[in-house]
Order: sequence, then C-alpha cells, then structure tokens
Amino acid sequence: MTKFRVGLTRDLMDANGKPTFGDEALATLGKDSRITWEVLAEDVKEITPAEVGGYDALYIGMPRVTPASFVGNVQRTRIIARHGVGFDTVDVGACTAHGVILTIQPDGVRRPMAVVALTYVFALSQKLLIKDRLTRAGRWAEKVEHMGRGLIGRTLGVIGAGNIGSEIIRLAQPFGLRVLADDPYVERRVIEAAGARAVDLPTLLRESDFVVVMCQLTKETRHLIGRAELGLMKPDAYLISIARGPIVDEAALIAALREGRIAGAGIDVFEQEPVDPANPLLAMENVIVTPHALCWTDQCFSGIAESGFKGIVAAFSGQEPHGVVNRDVLADNGLKEWLAANATAGRG
Repeated sequence: MTKFRVGLTRDLMDANGKPTFGDEALATLGKDSRITWEVLAEDVKEITPAEVGGYDALYIGMPRVTPASFVGNVQRTRIIARHGVGFDTVDVGACTAHGVILTIQPDGVRRPMAVVALTYVFALSQKLLIKDRLTRAGRWAEKVEHMGRGLIGRTLGVIGAGNIGSEIIRLAQPFGLRVLADDPYVERRVIEAAGARAVDLPTLLRESDFVVVMCQLTKETRHLIGRAELGLMKPDAYLISIARGPIVDEAALIAALREGRIAGAGIDVFEQEPVDPANPLLAMENVIVTPHALCWTDQCFSGIAESGFKGIVAAFSGQEPHGVVNRDVLADNGLKEWLAANATAGRG
C-alpha cells in the first residue's frame, strides 16, 4: 500500500507544540490510514530542498517557497497547501515548473475575513477605542466631543469583490449600508447580484464613507492606494486595509492622516511585518491597528486547516484538489502520472 508523508511547518504550532488550528482538523488526515504527518523539526523561514525531498505534501504557514526550495535534492513533494488565501510568499512559477500543486483555502477565510471588515467599520464609526481610552483615563465628560457616525444610508466601498469581498457585500446589507464595489475581474452582474453597485475605483473612493481594501496583492495592485487615490476620499471617510500591506502606500496614508485629509483608518496589514514600533500609524488616535491577525479565531483556523487537509487527501486519492492556484500545473506529465497512480492505488 502506498504511504504518504505530510509535513506541517512549525509556525502553525502554539507555544506548547499544539496545532493552532486544533486537533479536530488534523482528524481529516487521520481518517486515511495511508497518511502519516509530522511537524517540521525546525521553524524554517524558507522551505528547503530537504523538506521538498522528504514529504509528499507540505502544509505551510509563513515560510517562503522559492526556486531555491527545489534545488539540489530528489523532489518528492507534489502538493503544497497554504494555510490561508494569500500566496505572495510562494513562487508560483517555481511550483509549476516542478510539477507541484499549490492550493489556498478560500472557504476557510470567507466569513471570518468579512467579519473583520465589518468589525473595523463598527469600531471606527462608533469611535470605540477613543471612547475606551477616555473611560480609562477618567475623561468621562469628553465623550460628547467624540460623536460616532450612524451607518444607515452611509456608503461602504469594497475594493475587490471576489471570495471575501462578495461576502462583505452580503453581510453589510442588514445594517442599511449602501455598497459600492470595484473589481475588474468580476462581472458587473455578479457584483450586483451580491447587493452592490459596480463602479470604477475613482467613483468608489469619492462616494464611500468607509473604504475596505480586499483585493489580492499583485504587480498591478502594489500601491494601488496612493496619494492621488487618498486625495479622492472624503475628509470624513475611513480607510480599512485588511488584504496585504503593500496594496496601500503607507507613507501616503500617514501623510493623509496627519494632514486630516481622511478621518481615520483600520489597519491589519502593513508594508513591513512585523511592524516597526516607531511606525507613526501606531501613535495615531484615529487609527486602529492589529497584527495581521484580527480574523484569527478557533473557527477560522480550524476551517482553513480542514479545507487544506481535504485538498491534500484528495490529491493522494488521485483527484484534483480544490483551491488550486497554478492550474497550468495540472497539465504536467509527471504530476498527471502521480495522480493517476494514486487513483489506481486508491481503487485497489
């Protein structure tokens, strides 16, 4: 019987060596007697040829995958599953060139990340952290100077209307928000069916009271939101950045906040991570910051891991896993032979 080895990167374990996504998700691997799994011995920053040569599948968190990951060893890995939906830390071309499937887990993050977007909308509109600081400092009487903003009839702009963006649109409906969305890769009819009006980016920025950045980081979207774009926003509007830090030009955002050209921001992602403690955003009263982790909950991590492990099991059974990023790799002859052999072994 064919046996399969799965390696899990150590950054997905807590301080006690337990999986951050819980034992329940791991049961997905345990249901198949052909599969064994283990945590990598070292907390690596980059996947090495030793890992690629030692495991049939890798389930990874933050470690990078580069062309060097595939050099100088006999390759064994055929599927790399990313814990989340971002894959900017993975060289997709290198995976494809070596016949390795790369998957992400959109099902696991759809609702949790949409909740993050609305959490920021609620906290910023109600000036939650400002009022928290007033209360703790004994400045009770100053609360009248920090009136929040109601949401009924306000406009929420969503940049990126794909997997998560469309969920943000749907969840915003009961709160009386008017929703605009910009996404050149999603058809207008799909956006409008979700409950938003499809517009271009300048229109979205000019009309929105809250702007949520929820698109992928690509060469085209790096610094998509810069000085000119921030200049289109209303002076009482808020920017919410929860996708990837480099989509927003951080220097331009800091300048806009200092000059009062926008009302405030909610930032879960930064251009430099971990964020520099001297970053001016951390000292601004009208900015809420979190460490690229606001969506991290037990349910979120469990859902992501279960999705990733199911994809690995599917590949070991000769099936195409869900969430494949590099679909061109499915034409690779070596990979096709591997999947066919797995399918035959599974039937046997």
